[in-house]
Amino acid sequence: MGTDSTLAGKEVPIIGTDVFRWIELSVPSSSSNIPTAVDGTNATTIAPPTVDDRASCFVLEDPSAYLIWRIHKLQPHALELLELNASKELPKAGLRFIFPYQLCPFAFVCKNEISRNSRFPYLLYVLTVTGVAYLLKIRNVSAYASSALFPAEDLFELNVCDYVSNHVPITAVTATAGCVVVGRSDGSVCCFRLGVIDTSAPGFVHELRDEAGVSRLWGLMSRGKMVGAVQDMEISELHGKRFVFVLHSDGTLRIWDLSSHSRVFNHTVTGATFRRLWVGQFDPDSSTIPLSILYKHGLDEELEMISLHSIRYNFGERNVFSMDPSVQNITLEEGQCLDVKITLDKIWILKDDELVSHMLTTNVEEVEAFSYALQEEVVADQLFQSSEHQADEILQIACSIFSSSKEDVVPFISSIFLRKLLLPGVHHNAALHATLAEYSRHLPESDLQALTADGLKQEVLSLIEHEVGSEKLSILHSWKCFLTRYFHNWCKNNAIYGLLVDSSTDAVGLIRKSSVSIFRSLEDIERIVEDEVGELTGLVDLLDDDLECEILVELLRCVMSFSQQLGKTASSIFYESVLTAPVISSEDIVHCIVKILETGSCISGPNEKELIDHKSLRKLSAEMFLSLQSLYRKASAWSRILNVIQGFLKFLVPQKIIQNFDTEVSSNINSSIIVHTTYQISKVMFESAWDFLLFLSYLVDIGGQVHLSHDDITKIQLEIVPMLQEIIFEWLIINFFAITPSAPATTEDFNSKLSSLHIDCNTGKQLWNEKLGRRDFTLAFILLLNVRSSSTDHGHLLKRFPNMQSFVNRMRDFISWIIWGQSGGSSNFLSRSIDLAFILFKHGQYEAAEQLLMMAEAHLLKEKTSQSIQESDGGWCIRQHLLGCCLLAQVQCGLHTTQKDNKVFDAIRCFFRSSSGNGASEALQSLSEDVGIPYLGFSGCASTAAWKLQYYQWAMQLFERYSISEGACQFALAALEQVDEAMKDENNPVNGSITTTRGRLWANVFIFALDLGRYYDAYCAIVSNPDEESKYICLRRFIIVLYEQGAIKILCSNKLPLIGLVEKVEQELAWKAERSDISAKPNLYKLLYAFQMHQHNWRRAANYMYMYSTRLRTEAASKDYQGSSLMLQERLNALSAAINSLHLVHPAYAWIDPPANGSSLLGEHYPSKKAKRIPEDHSDNDAEPERWQSCIDVEKLENEFVLTSAEYKLSLVNVKWTFSGKDGALSDLAELLVNNNLYDMAFTILLRFFKGSALKRELERVLSAISLRCCLDKVESTWVEEHGQLVTSSKLEMVVHGSPVTHHTTPQTDGSSCWATLKIYLEKYKEFHGRLPVIVAETLLRADPQIELPLWLVQLFKEGQKERMSGMSGRESNPASLFQLYVSYGRYTEATNLLLECIQSFASVRPADIIRRKRSFAAWFPYTTIERLLYQLEELTRKGHMVEQCDKLKRMLLSSLQNHLKTLKVDSEDAISVSS
Repeated sequence: MGTDSTLAGKEVPIIGTDVFRWIELSVPSSSSNIPTAVDGTNATTIAPPTVDDRASCFVLEDPSAYLIWRIHKLQPHALELLELNASKELPKAGLRFIFPYQLCPFAFVCKNEISRNSRFPYLLYVLTVTGVAYLLKIRNVSAYASSALFPAEDLFELNVCDYVSNHVPITAVTATAGCVVVGRSDGSVCCFRLGVIDTSAPGFVHELRDEAGVSRLWGLMSRGKMVGAVQDMEISELHGKRFVFVLHSDGTLRIWDLSSHSRVFNHTVTGATFRRLWVGQFDPDSSTIPLSILYKHGLDEELEMISLHSIRYNFGERNVFSMDPSVQNITLEEGQCLDVKITLDKIWILKDDELVSHMLTTNVEEVEAFSYALQEEVVADQLFQSSEHQADEILQIACSIFSSSKEDVVPFISSIFLRKLLLPGVHHNAALHATLAEYSRHLPESDLQALTADGLKQEVLSLIEHEVGSEKLSILHSWKCFLTRYFHNWCKNNAIYGLLVDSSTDAVGLIRKSSVSIFRSLEDIERIVEDEVGELTGLVDLLDDDLECEILVELLRCVMSFSQQLGKTASSIFYESVLTAPVISSEDIVHCIVKILETGSCISGPNEKELIDHKSLRKLSAEMFLSLQSLYRKASAWSRILNVIQGFLKFLVPQKIIQNFDTEVSSNINSSIIVHTTYQISKVMFESAWDFLLFLSYLVDIGGQVHLSHDDITKIQLEIVPMLQEIIFEWLIINFFAITPSAPATTEDFNSKLSSLHIDCNTGKQLWNEKLGRRDFTLAFILLLNVRSSSTDHGHLLKRFPNMQSFVNRMRDFISWIIWGQSGGSSNFLSRSIDLAFILFKHGQYEAAEQLLMMAEAHLLKEKTSQSIQESDGGWCIRQHLLGCCLLAQVQCGLHTTQKDNKVFDAIRCFFRSSSGNGASEALQSLSEDVGIPYLGFSGCASTAAWKLQYYQWAMQLFERYSISEGACQFALAALEQVDEAMKDENNPVNGSITTTRGRLWANVFIFALDLGRYYDAYCAIVSNPDEESKYICLRRFIIVLYEQGAIKILCSNKLPLIGLVEKVEQELAWKAERSDISAKPNLYKLLYAFQMHQHNWRRAANYMYMYSTRLRTEAASKDYQGSSLMLQERLNALSAAINSLHLVHPAYAWIDPPANGSSLLGEHYPSKKAKRIPEDHSDNDAEPERWQSCIDVEKLENEFVLTSAEYKLSLVNVKWTFSGKDGALSDLAELLVNNNLYDMAFTILLRFFKGSALKRELERVLSAISLRCCLDKVESTWVEEHGQLVTSSKLEMVVHGSPVTHHTTPQTDGSSCWATLKIYLEKYKEFHGRLPVIVAETLLRADPQIELPLWLVQLFKEGQKERMSGMSGRESNPASLFQLYVSYGRYTEATNLLLECIQSFASVRPADIIRRKRSFAAWFPYTTIERLLYQLEELTRKGHMVEQCDKLKRMLLSSLQNHLKTLKVDSEDAISVSS
């Protein structure tokens, strides 16, 4: 039989089967008599171990389900169990049972028909290599927790070794519900009714033997004819009876009846080494049972073969089985046979590299083999692993296309590879995780699975960029290495295990290591392309004769030559350029590739590889030229060839199927298969159309060389190429739906989703929410759920996997629905794209809807370059309207600032374009509320202006709802432009007058501009508002917002034209200031001050600052803030600003009104000056004088400023004081200030508020107080200050002995500072009161009679004595006053010294001054006081106190006076002589 096979189908992966969560269940063991090895494994192995990966599937009838089990050779202790239901969602978790010993490569899972307990729907039979059989009663997956122990009560355990004599090895095992059958190396077979009856009950174990009679234990008696070891077994059920088919190693085939435990068939085949046995489904029509045996021929041990036998049966009084003599042998030339399944008419042979089917027939010579493409081939092609040059070609073509912008090459190439990597069926979670681990990216597999498509792209792209940066590799080399590693890991993690066959529906699937897939039949175009133009299935009706068939065959060969050279690579670049933001048009891509094919090179500077590519391309050009010449000679004219091309292109157009059924499609595994089938076929269709576009472009380019006429070129360019572009666009859109992951759901879209899917419970909402955003849940799933199916087998599809052709039929329905709609009524896909975009929008797929509409728009522009792109039915307007809604909805999904701004601007543009298109009013108002987009909510707009006014207001409200003030503002302004014209129409739907409408719109403009921080525009909107009430409301809001945003100072600048609104602005600011917290920032009183200063209203500025000061004082008092220095500082600043403002006013008007609810700080205790009186003709108004009396002028403000300053100074030293206004309060304040060393402030108070004698009195009190403080802080009397502030010691010893008695003392800084302070203020203020030195000296002496008066104080008494002839007279503080103080306080020594000094000074005048001294009354001395001094000295002498010293002083004093009197006598005589 020939080995050639025809491609009949392709593998379709069930997307999502690679991401199951496995719940691990440890199975306990009670077999304690099994010896254990040191490493923990069983030391006694009597059953075959698992050396190859094994998997199988059990098909349940009711309920319909597929139970798949897997045993990995690298994990022989574990068995994975997975339940799939074609009519339900893909399960999230499976069960992984961990057994204590390694498992045999066998498992049997079935429906629980023993107990029929709903708690345990399934049974699982396994056998370990130690001979222990397990029966597990399986619960639903939801009943198990991860990492739990399998319940012991759900487990039956049987140690087969207890029933085996001499430990004969077990070589085969099989099972059915309630029975486990084992075969041994001695050829014996035994069955155990495990789980049906107790192990100790009679009939639990039976040995299948030739002798009749009761069952006996093995080895107790002879078994008749010896046979070889049991090689394989399988149980089959016929007419309610179970038969076990046993294949022995010597070729003996036996059939045993399990009910009677008797042999019913025996046949021997020789001449081969037998390996496996498979029994097919019996055929009731022919009464045959097909079975196949895998063997190796004796002549060639490396060559595997399968022999197909038919066993006839006749069930009468006796069960008679006979072997059909005809044998069908199938040679397996390459690859290892992994699994075989037999159905009624076919045998399915799974090898490690392909799946092949053969028809079951008696005519051996006519058996045809059919092959089925595996996913490995598809993944290798997508990842550029089929040819080592494909990736290089991408770089070369990209560099040629982006020759003017080289920086776009790298991201474009990365985008292509990333898209290929994440394609459904190519992306595999475990493979990607393993690949990332090889690059030291140890991301947990669960975290990797949770990443979105964008997250995966970022992860992979960062890895590639790191490789390029660290290893200095090219981006292409890094991607090639990554994809090669990924493909290796993909193949490793998707190793083929076994077949899944459902005989009831002829469905065939594949069980892989970590995924499951289903096979489908080929579409007609796939048979043509994949089979290298082997047959023109489906094309015969499109062609007129055999010649046209030959022409088409030659054409297809030419097109495929193009495709094999650069077509697939070029299609990837074209596809990426369309789906991403295109930097180059598709026409430019086609032109560039055609140029490469024509010239044979794409970049300059050729190396060795490029020279080889150049030769290959030149060879292709030459062969193509010869083929086209031959084709032209065969057809005689290019017109006929072009007609054939047009006929074939009709074959590529998506079929239109009228769907009359009304059956809803649910989301299940079958839906997933349909979606992926759609992707596979759309990809082939797209690439086929693309290859023809390249071919025709090349043909036009070399038209002159192949006799192509001008008319032919025109036909290609104007008829065929547009048709091709339409086909490419439609299949590209279908492909886009099939591979683009859905976006995650947003909360605001739940209601629309629930209403559209009829989900009425929270569980349904949650499930839908979980699906959206998953990488395996593409846009096509969302669209598929809206399809009303027309497939006649749809009801069956809901329960089982259908046959291979059913998936293609369902795919055709789906594609027809996408392109043509439910009833096929769409005239073109551009109009249909609107309906699809509505569906996507309703389900929250805003970006996908935008991409769809943008691609439709680009295609429309390409189609209608010479005419208007606006359809008369308003379709273009609807697309623009919907596109704007999509862009606006995306803004709410957390975009970055730049991207968000771009979306907003694009949305604004779309809405403006939509409103101005042809038929916009009718088309957009006809949209119903249930289409999913924001509803317009108005109708009946007769005129264009009324329509635009309503539409712009709707757009304004829409942007406002999304808090996008930019768009809302623009549409409000646009609506304003339409008001006048729209209101002229009596039938306009707008309520209200023009003024009201404009006022409302201007108010909206104001709000939006304010939100955007455009304060100038907001103010202009206020000024432009014709509605006065609305205007003032906006103005108040304007001021409030400016205040809250800290931009209130703009009112004081020249940016806003406040003409006509100055008073209103001031009123609003004042109103706001009165009701705002005084501590709020910015301060509105200060703002009002600045505002009025800017307007040159000095008095009003002063008034607001005084109001601020009053508020501060009032609130400080009410909140006990009197001690707050900050509050007082603010009051000082306010008063200072008010004073400065009034100084700018003419003195006659320099006054302000007092606050309405407050009064001046001084109150009635200090009468204020009234302002300049008005003319006397107003004097008859009695109210005016009262008003004048209540005015506050500069002097009153200054008084308050001084008092507040004093309060502030005291607060700095933590002294609380508040002016009470009582008599003596100011005197007490001065004293308080002095007590706290605030001397400047104290004197300021005195000079400000006291005049005349009162001032002198207060000065005396203050300086007396300072003098007393000096006495308290006095230094020792022997202290001699460095700066001469203190007199030396004046004790009697100084006068008597002439030298001071000094003592070592330490300077006292506080005392020295106090004396210095006294000196400063006494010298400063003695001009105000001449007796202040006397008061100070008297205070000091009164406090301490023995105190040493400071030298500077003594000098103050001697000032004015420059003319020595004046004696001791002079101003109020003269030497005589000091002399009297000395005498009064017993300071006789100082008094004597002072008198002697003055007399000596009088006597020692210059000769020139003698004549002046001799004038009458020129000199005076306090003679009375001198007499008192002499009397005191005499009293001291009389009392015996200091006699010697007093006598001496008395003698000195008398001597000096005697001389002085003589001088006076002479002067008097001289004066008389002169006068006479």
